[in-house]
Amino acid sequence: MIAAAPSRPSRSRLASRKALPVSKLCSDRSARLAELRQRRASLFAREIDYIPCRQFLKADAEKLATIPPNAAAEPLRRAVVPPASDGSTPYIASLYQTRLLTKDEEQFYFRRMNWLKFRASTSRGRLDPRRASLRQIEQVERVLADADNVQKILITSNLRLVVSIAKKFIDPSWSFDELTSEGNLALMRAVEKFNFALGNRFSTYATYAIQRHFYRLSHRGRQFRKRFTSGDESLRDQIEETESAEYCSTEQIAWLKDLFSGFLEELEPRERRIVVARFGFDGKPPRTFRELGVQMGVCKERIRQIQGRAMDKLKELASEARLEQTVGDWL
Repeated sequence: MIAAAPSRPSRSRLASRKALPVSKLCSDRSARLAELRQRRASLFAREIDYIPCRQFLKADAEKLATIPPNAAAEPLRRAVVPPASDGSTPYIASLYQTRLLTKDEEQFYFRRMNWLKFRASTSRGRLDPRRASLRQIEQVERVLADADNVQKILITSNLRLVVSIAKKFIDPSWSFDELTSEGNLALMRAVEKFNFALGNRFSTYATYAIQRHFYRLSHRGRQFRKRFTSGDESLRDQIEETESAEYCSTEQIAWLKDLFSGFLEELEPRERRIVVARFGFDGKPPRTFRELGVQMGVCKERIRQIQGRAMDKLKELASEARLEQTVGDWL
């Protein structure tokens, strides 16, 4: 007896079997395309800010930004005991585990961070926002990730600076923890804006930037207390005492003195003499128009005219130096 041949599957059943993997493949392809479009949009929407430097265009730019100084061989994290009298919190104690950078290390890391961002920005500029491949996108993303890692090194090694400055600005409006948090943000912005090519130490630039941010916070706190303080006499006394405090640092006062000395040098000798005498810049009591007129052999109205001309020059010099904006930023 001959066995019956096995029945062959119908065309509809074969079609259904083939349809499943094809639809799955289409679904996977659509997902990959959607992910690629999202990666493109994310990459081209990202701001890549860096400090331009002519060194980046030279042949040895990559070498300078890749080979670290000898001091970088020492680990950044090490066991350092904070000062015993500091009363340090666990957070402050952890900051002492990261050593400070040397000047050569600092220059190298800032050069490397900005060079990596420059390279990423240049590479991205060559890509088509609608046709960039996944491989091209990943190459740029790797360079940006390296730049972010270097930036973290610069931020972490300078966090102690924020703490030391924040301790001087504690007031009823801002606690130490709040100031530290705000100071860290100012430090991050300073790392991005610091021009390493000038050869200055970052701590000098960062100290000014952090202090300026704290001065703004202090001014905001004073305005808030003025507006919302009740009629309590003791609270009003506290505000008046705070208002009488000095809100300019020694460095800022020295900068203002140097700036104004330069302004005076721009005046004519007679104008400079009258301004110095009228406002007591020579350490003596301010003199009247009449007194100066007698000393210089002219009438007091002439002294008034010369002073007016000198004040116009000083206002113009202050405007060119953007003095009002600078002092406003401090406050």
